[in-house]
Amino acid sequence: MKKSCYSVLIFLLIFAFSCQKQTIEKPKRNERKTLVSIVGEKFYINGQPTLAGKSWNGYRIEGLLSNSRMVQGIFDDLNPETREKWIFPDTKIWDAERNTNEFIAAMKSWYEPGLLAFTINLQGGSPEGYSKVQPWYNSAIDEQGNLRPAYMQRLEKILDHADALGMVVILGIFYFGQDERLADENAVIRAVDHTVKWIFEHNYTNILIEIANECDNRAYHHEIIKKDRIHELIERVQKNEKAGCRLLVSTSLNGGSIPPPSIVQAVDFILLHGNGVQEPEKIIQMVEATRKVEGFRPMPIVFNKDDHFNFDQPLNNFVAAIQAYASWGYFDFRKPGETVVDGYQSVPVDWGINSERKKAFFQKLKEITGENE
Repeated sequence: MKKSCYSVLIFLLIFAFSCQKQTIEKPKRNERKTLVSIVGEKFYINGQPTLAGKSWNGYRIEGLLSNSRMVQGIFDDLNPETREKWIFPDTKIWDAERNTNEFIAAMKSWYEPGLLAFTINLQGGSPEGYSKVQPWYNSAIDEQGNLRPAYMQRLEKILDHADALGMVVILGIFYFGQDERLADENAVIRAVDHTVKWIFEHNYTNILIEIANECDNRAYHHEIIKKDRIHELIERVQKNEKAGCRLLVSTSLNGGSIPPPSIVQAVDFILLHGNGVQEPEKIIQMVEATRKVEGFRPMPIVFNKDDHFNFDQPLNNFVAAIQAYASWGYFDFRKPGETVVDGYQSVPVDWGINSERKKAFFQKLKEITGENE
């Protein structure tokens, strides 16, 4: 077993996995407050299971990680031909720093009703929700796999605030439609290495890594990011250590997909997507099928993308995930036919809880988890 990352959290050694799968010693210049770890099927924050001792409607929720897809927190568009698509209505200009600052200003309002984690991506997500083509250029990673300072400075502000609040961040690296901006496979590998190094240098301990969003999506350009080889990148992250500790890492697949044995055997936790899954019963079936994949052992199962709601119904995808003992993640964007820019993936984003869908989600979240005090 690897040694503890924190002298102040030495009591975590009583848990077999408290540091075995986690990060690093805290810096003198900026002490970290939030440590995420895994024990069996449960997530722990600072040595205690999430939602400790809680259940809802007879279903256990201790150890689950309520989350939302907030991938555009550091969004920018480096393509001058498409940049004007994202202008703020009041100023008629796009402002990446404003976007990040408004993200940070809203974070407490997400945490208070019970949101424990959010997904943010170095290459964002489609600002149109779903897109056949992505002419915009949104990437914290340049063509050679280096990290762009302006993006990472915005990310640092978000991660610092998440750490202070006690929130976990699922940090995605690659997104299809943008991965092709990298020159070659060596650039992909460098991007992974630079990301891990950057996290270590900043001593973050509240990070879960998602190598790629939906690695079985046919739009990926580089083979090493795709489903059959992505375990190579997962294992590469796991081999990087500082102070005897490493990062927790996984990858996600298309909505409704079940991960193959090569992924299940490599990851520290399972990421599933519920977009495209219309019947809540199928959410339960996905979890059950995942637990039967060759090589599965007790580990958390997390939906970190699902755009099906019906929060007023007795059974919806959120409730179904709870019933299957899986964490669930809210994914909201402007859908076809909607005239108002809304959702947490549609740029420019209103990061507040300002729409009926958002209000319904956070109300259901508060009902299930209780408020964060």
